[in-house]
Amino acid sequence: MVLGWVGVMAADIVAPVTAASARARRQATLSTLQTELFRKAIHVSVALVPTLAAISRPLTQALLFLGIALYVAAEYARQAGAAVPGISRLTVLASRTRERDHFVLGPVTLGVGALLALQLYPEPAATVAIYALAFGDSAASVVGTAFGRRKLPFTGGKSVVGSLACAVAVFFFALPITGNAVYAAVIAATAAVLEAAPTRDFDNLLLPTGTGLVAAYLLL
Repeated sequence: MVLGWVGVMAADIVAPVTAASARARRQATLSTLQTELFRKAIHVSVALVPTLAAISRPLTQALLFLGIALYVAAEYARQAGAAVPGISRLTVLASRTRERDHFVLGPVTLGVGALLALQLYPEPAATVAIYALAFGDSAASVVGTAFGRRKLPFTGGKSVVGSLACAVAVFFFALPITGNAVYAAVIAATAAVLEAAPTRDFDNLLLPTGTGLVAAYLLL
């Protein structure tokens, strides 16, 4: 009987602790997801680059370079304690917890990734590469954060559903550009593999250059 009472008391103690831990995990996941949604809303804006490049590729490249330079100057100022209105606030809101006390590299690699796609590949491969960067990476991040319970080995925490979301998004945007379902599937699979590589923000370079290379080869 004594043992029974002890068991009941232990259960009464453990249950609230377990419930509190579950709530804390849910809150942490929600906070991370909110950050990722805000971050990727900015990330997706790079999809405007092909439209601008269709008007003037040199002007678009110049604007990307100028944007990168302005961001780098603002981020160095933030690190020195002199926040730049607008830019520094957006940087903090869109940065992950591990990044906030350091130079946030993501916007730099994002801009450089788009620049490399324009510089290295002709149309429509450049557009495919930039759309893979804009939509494939964003889909992987948001879906993986929200639903990614099963992780892929050797990827630094990337998830199965995140990689699938990347492939689906890239296929959806590549199909009307290539006009070929097989080509779109190959490009989508390439994007999913590259996005899953444990490269952190450098996937912004690897994803468009690798996907663009495959697209350029297929669309010759």
